[in-house]
Amino acid sequence: MVCQREMANVDDLIDNTIARSKSSVTGSWEHDRAGYYNRLIMSVSQLKLNLVEGSMAFRFSAEAARELKVALAELMDRLKASTAKAAAGSAGKGTPQKPMEYQYTGDVFLEIFCNPNIWPSPFAAKVLVTLRDDRIRVTTEAELTRLFEDVNLFLEEVA
Repeated sequence: MVCQREMANVDDLIDNTIARSKSSVTGSWEHDRAGYYNRLIMSVSQLKLNLVEGSMAFRFSAEAARELKVALAELMDRLKASTAKAAAGSAGKGTPQKPMEYQYTGDVFLEIFCNPNIWPSPFAAKVLVTLRDDRIRVTTEAELTRLFEDVNLFLEEVA
């Protein structure tokens, strides 16, 4: 969450930028201010993923975050269903489930992978996160529930 002082600094930055760039009157001050504010907020919207150890942050779109949220929710539902079957005492092994693979290409390439067959519940599940660009590649684990919370928090912030 952005503190009040930082928002005041953003407001001052926007006002100064508009004042410097006003060479002719093209619209209302508030309309220009809203446009600058929206461009500024959209340019700094970063998804922060809290990992088992540390975190990573990168620019991410709200649309991609909604798609990731759906993929994670489906994975969690599948894990809950298999947990419920196991708790009900289904005989034998359950039907193997296909892994969840999510990919996003923007400023960076993000891939999230999880094999639901190796985790007993969504609360124990971890996902493999790969974040790379042309200069660096990071591959690490993240807790599924924490990743889901991080995506929800991001969507609340950009909404």
